[in-house]
Amino acid sequence: MPDDPEAYGLAGWTEEDKAVLLYDRYDIWSFSPDGKSSAKNVTNGFGRQNGITFRYQATDTAARFISKKEDVWLSAFNNNTKENGFYRSNLGETKNPQLVVMAPFKYSILVKAKDAERYIYDKGNYTASPNVYVSTDLKTETKLSNTNPQQQNYNWGTAELVKWTTPKGFKSEGILYKPENFDPNKKYPMIVYFYEKLSDGLYTYNAPAPTPSRLNIPFFVSNGYLVFAPDISYQTGHPGQSAMEYINSGVESLKKNNWVDGSKIGIQGQSWGGYQVAYLITQTNMYAAAWAGAPVANMTSAYGGIRWESGMNRQFQYEKTQSRIGATLWEKPELYIENSPLFSLPKVSTPVVIMANDADGAVPWYQGVEMFTGLKRLGKPAWLLNYNNEAHNLMLRQNRKDIQIREQQFFDYYLKGAKAPVWMTSGVPATEKGKTWGFELTDEKP
Repeated sequence: MPDDPEAYGLAGWTEEDKAVLLYDRYDIWSFSPDGKSSAKNVTNGFGRQNGITFRYQATDTAARFISKKEDVWLSAFNNNTKENGFYRSNLGETKNPQLVVMAPFKYSILVKAKDAERYIYDKGNYTASPNVYVSTDLKTETKLSNTNPQQQNYNWGTAELVKWTTPKGFKSEGILYKPENFDPNKKYPMIVYFYEKLSDGLYTYNAPAPTPSRLNIPFFVSNGYLVFAPDISYQTGHPGQSAMEYINSGVESLKKNNWVDGSKIGIQGQSWGGYQVAYLITQTNMYAAAWAGAPVANMTSAYGGIRWESGMNRQFQYEKTQSRIGATLWEKPELYIENSPLFSLPKVSTPVVIMANDADGAVPWYQGVEMFTGLKRLGKPAWLLNYNNEAHNLMLRQNRKDIQIREQQFFDYYLKGAKAPVWMTSGVPATEKGKTWGFELTDEKP
C-alpha cells in the first residue's frame, strides 16, 4: 500500500520494566526503554532465517510481566509451508528457540492449568474439524472432543498449496481446494475466489454455512467444484492490472492440468474482491461467469463518497490504503480512470451478478447501480441483487441463505449446464420482491 507500514506489535514488558519485547515480521526483540543498552534479537534471527513468525504465548494470565528466567511458549507460523506449531524459548537470552511441534494444522492459544504443567487447546485443518486436546508437552496429547461427526457423511475436500510465476516474473502462491472424491481423469469446473492474500489460511477449517457474501468454499467443493484462492501483490497506482497479473496467471497455470475445464471457470469476490471481479471482466473473456459483491465500478465518483458506517470520507483509501492509487483524483486522474471498470464496460462479455445493498456502510451502493445500469445500457448479461436495509456484508441469516441459493444456481447454470432459475430468465419485479423468490428452474435461457 502507498503508506507507511504498520507496527507488528509488542509481546509485553519484562520485570520492573527493564525491557519491552517488540515483534518484527518474524522475530522478537528486546529494547531498553532508557536507551542505555542496544536492542537484542532474543530469538536470534532464527525466525527470519527460516521464514517462521514467532509470537509470545501468555499462558499465565495473572502474570504482570514476561519472565526472563524461565522458558516461555512461542506460537510459530511457517510462512513457506503454512504449518503452525509451538517452540520454547528463554527471552532473557539470545539463542535459537527450541522446536516442540510443527504440523499441518491451525492451533488455538494455549490455556494452562493453574497448578500443573497441563495445557488445553484445539487444532484442526481444512479436512479435520477443530477438536479439543490436552497435553503436558504438546507432543503426546489426548483428544477430548469429536466435533462435526456428520462430516463423514458428506463429500468433503482437501486443500493444497500451489505456486506459480507471473508473466512479470513474480513468485506467487494460493490454495487449491478439491472434492474428496477427486478423480484426475475427470474435468472439473472451477471457481476462483480472491481478496488480497489468503494462502496463510491453508490449514483453516471452513464450516459449510451461508456466508455474509464471500464464497461458501466447502459447499461448492462438496458439490463437485474446484475452488482456487490466489494471492495478489499490488503495484501502487495499478491495482486492477496487478489483480490481472496474479489471478489470471494463477488460473492459466492450473489450466495446464487436464482435470481443469478451462471453458468452465467462474470468479467471485466481495468488496475489494468484488472490485477486482468487475475489473477483470473488462480486461479478459477467459471467465464463463462472474459474481461481484459490493464492487466499486467508478473510482472517480467513489473517491468523494462517505463510508456511512464510520462517517469517514473515502478519499484516504485511494490515496493511502487499500485502493492503492497513491495520489489524489486531481493529481492522477488518469489512474482513477484506468482502474475504473465503468469506463471499459463495452469490452465485457462475461455474465455477471452484482450485489449492492442500500444500507452498505463501506461502499456506496450506487456503485453497483452504476455498473448494472451501464451493462444493461450496453446490452450485456447482468443481474442486480439489492437486499434492502442490509449491510456491506449480509447480516440476516435469511438473506445469507437467499444469496447462497442464487449463487449456486448462477454458477451451476454457466459452469455445469444446469437449468436456469426464473430470477435469471425473467427477473423478480419490485412489486413481487419479498413475495416471489424466482428460484424455480425453467427451460428458458437468460
